[in-house]
Amino acid sequence: MKTLILITFFMVSITLSSQHKKVLFVLSAADTLKLNDGQKLRQTGVFLNEFYLAYKSVVAHGYKVEFATPNGLISTIDEESIDEKYWKNQIEVKSEALAFVKSDSAFKSPINLEKAIENAGDYIGLVIPGGQGLMMDLMYNEHIPTLLMKFAKDNKPTGLICHAPSLLLTIPKVDNPYIGYKVNSVSPLEEFVIEKFIMKGKPKNRKIAKQLKKLGLKYRSGLPKANFAVKDRNLVTSQNPFSSSRFNALYLQTLNEY
Repeated sequence: MKTLILITFFMVSITLSSQHKKVLFVLSAADTLKLNDGQKLRQTGVFLNEFYLAYKSVVAHGYKVEFATPNGLISTIDEESIDEKYWKNQIEVKSEALAFVKSDSAFKSPINLEKAIENAGDYIGLVIPGGQGLMMDLMYNEHIPTLLMKFAKDNKPTGLICHAPSLLLTIPKVDNPYIGYKVNSVSPLEEFVIEKFIMKGKPKNRKIAKQLKKLGLKYRSGLPKANFAVKDRNLVTSQNPFSSSRFNALYLQTLNEY
């Protein structure tokens, strides 16, 4: 009898240990952004530094990462995010990130979102990096609100970067557990600059801050290009590609609290 109890305890300990060391990264698999009502197309995807610096941070602190995308497709990296202006004093890390997305077996073999929902109990936390790609696929994916609500139900650390806080809009207001939370995202002024000077066109989904406030969340923001992020209970949200260090610190804090 004692042996059976010890075996049961050992197996439960292994399960808990596994859960406490694995973070789910949900990535967009879109590669084309429609602008100006579809009249203009632009290459898009996941923003490299928003993804890789968050990944590098959690792995460096002993966590494992599993990747999930719509239909298990390999993510595309937004070419804009390779520009050196997003990698100040981190050029070597950029080379490391580019090598990672070309060769890492886990990154190149993501599970689908259905499997991620099925395995939700295995993860301690969730991170969704930014980039305009998610506005084309994750924003319309039926599994995203289900996944967000599963993590919210258990108060598991949930990190949404730059454009990713817009995914909170996919949860109906009547069911949305984040109503009243403080939240951050790409700011209105940053959106304007991106549309006017970088993309030179307007996407269908825009004015994220306004929509979050209308839904009932308490939007906060820093100056353009600020290293700015907000933590409210289990939710950590950040503003732009320059906010990685602040986001990572707050997300790790949330993991430790959990």
